[in-house]
Amino acid sequence: MPEPVTETFEAFKNSFFYGSRSDLAFKFLKNLSNEDAAEFFRELLENLGRTVDDGDAGRLVRLAVEWQARAYAGEGGGRWTYEDAPFAPLEKPVRESVVGLLTSSGHFVEDDDPEPFGVKGMTQEEACRRIKEFLKAPPTLSRIPADVPAERLRVRHGGYDVRAAQADPNVVFPVDRLRELEAEGAIGRRAGTFYSFVGACSQLRLLRDHAPRWAGLLRDEGVAAVLLVPV
Repeated sequence: MPEPVTETFEAFKNSFFYGSRSDLAFKFLKNLSNEDAAEFFRELLENLGRTVDDGDAGRLVRLAVEWQARAYAGEGGGRWTYEDAPFAPLEKPVRESVVGLLTSSGHFVEDDDPEPFGVKGMTQEEACRRIKEFLKAPPTLSRIPADVPAERLRVRHGGYDVRAAQADPNVVFPVDRLRELEAEGAIGRRAGTFYSFVGACSQLRLLRDHAPRWAGLLRDEGVAAVLLVPV
């Protein structure tokens, strides 16, 4: 591609990256070369034409998933794999253990809004606009009773599109799935309190200051295993 076109295309790809928008379905574009990204759009348009003919929108989903896997399996795809990660073996089987839940989804109970930056009733739109401020701020942990009704849950996170999480909290806050596992006897019992925070935060403070303290909090509550749901 000519240089001006290449620069424009590069900027277009980057516009889908985290921090630029909250709709991250096509974040993987940033990991593709301009040539591969152009090929993805060629195939997308070709398959869109076929979908107009037969109505099979599933092929578009499959195409996006295939290219997403290809993008993240490329150079640097394994950079989040750590051979020296800490591991604490369970003292007893999971079916006899207390299991907690910690997610970076940004959920909270309707009457316990963490009020980021002191703003009461911050909207999702404002959270998206202030994403760069969130990325520099320390995380705030929200306590959520394990038996809270779904209709009392709220979610706000400037780093991803929360519409699916609003429609069904289990997408990123799988409380019903844990209830089912407890009923089946797959886990001993659920912890009395679950936790959530906005993962778009200061990662240095999260790792250095908050994660060890949160781990201690869970341990003090008798939690033996934690389901971590990163968003």
